[in-house]
Amino acid sequence: MKNVLVIHYSQSGQLTEILDNLTLPFSSDEEIDITHYTIEMENDFPFPWKKSAFFNAFPESFLQIPAPIKAPSNAILEKQYDLIILGYQVWYLSPSIPVNSFLKSSFAKQLFKNTPVITVIGARNMWVKAQEKMKVLLLDVQANLVGNIALVDRNINHISVVTIVHWMFSGKKTKYLGIFPLPGVADSEIKNASKFGNVIKESLLNKNFNNLQDELLKLDAVEIRPFLVEMDKKANKMFKTWSNFIINKKKSREFWLKVFNAYLWVAIWVISPIVFILHLLKYPFIANKIAKEKALYKKI
Repeated sequence: MKNVLVIHYSQSGQLTEILDNLTLPFSSDEEIDITHYTIEMENDFPFPWKKSAFFNAFPESFLQIPAPIKAPSNAILEKQYDLIILGYQVWYLSPSIPVNSFLKSSFAKQLFKNTPVITVIGARNMWVKAQEKMKVLLLDVQANLVGNIALVDRNINHISVVTIVHWMFSGKKTKYLGIFPLPGVADSEIKNASKFGNVIKESLLNKNFNNLQDELLKLDAVEIRPFLVEMDKKANKMFKTWSNFIINKKKSREFWLKVFNAYLWVAIWVISPIVFILHLLKYPFIANKIAKEKALYKKI
């Protein structure tokens, strides 16, 4: 019998759907026992988000400052697992506060040590640097990362900004104004996540994860968009400055979060298009570098 632990935290339910479909091939196999664990916060985050709460989560999200979580059951903690599937969202270019908090807890050290782990990301579009941070977190708990799957909103950047904001603040996964596409990962991709489960199941039963990521990549488990990688890097630098500044502003935090909100608007709608044009102009001169980066970020 193979024991599999599926861990995640989802506000909208999208990540839950992804993981449910991904693990469908396991459900009908008598040789596999699946345990699902949803991370619970002592003070949970709202959904739909209130604007003030959304921006208030920024400094702690980016700086990966943990918050108190509720303990998993003893039944989960006392079991030995052959594989852990860890689903996570990206908040402000870092693993979400709930997932970050869990991975920095004593519970994670107990569960993850020397255990194969597959990360499953449900994100708008920028996730590359968050996954690099995730690798550090997994290394800290002595986990063995064997695979990564990233499902994203494939609409162009500015379209996805509009649709995700509509979803986050209304709680409705609908077409904004009746003309924009549905927000989030496409329903077809969510339903087809079982194709990854079939490959994972084979590696699990064969006790061999050595070539798993290569097999997942054949199924388009990861797509690297060079412009988004460049934006991810630049945004990380700016977010580092902003988060370190705001975290120390105890009395004026609310004011500076409003200023950050304004900055973010300018960054998305003014700076981002300029960066995109510059990226296109210099692309022929950095094509080799981009190719190496794409190969690097697809790996584990």
